[in-house]
Amino acid sequence: MAQIPDKLYYKIGEVAGITKVKPHVLRYWESEFKIISPRKSQTRQRVYTKRDLHLILEIKRLLYKEKFTLEGAKKRMKEIQSEVAKQMKFAFDEERYANTLNHIKKELASISKMLSE
Repeated sequence: MAQIPDKLYYKIGEVAGITKVKPHVLRYWESEFKIISPRKSQTRQRVYTKRDLHLILEIKRLLYKEKFTLEGAKKRMKEIQSEVAKQMKFAFDEERYANTLNHIKKELASISKMLSE
């Protein structure tokens, strides 16, 4: 996979160099895949985030290596986004439950200490 420099924002030329995808193709993908959403700088240049780069690399993989059609890649990207959202929700729930259990454990320890006095 491509080596992504550790920066907050990347210009379209940098993204093209990192992903080996021409700028006009990147602009086209923006119009087709709404999940790629570079902001515009004050000088009206596109500025991409690291998340955008990862999405572009995944789209490139689906289209060029996996030989998905454009419509198939769109569908697969939606599935991937849905899977990621579910995993994030599960991780959040798991963390919340762990925090609740720790709180209960502390309360029980406090009650036990009060009863032993």
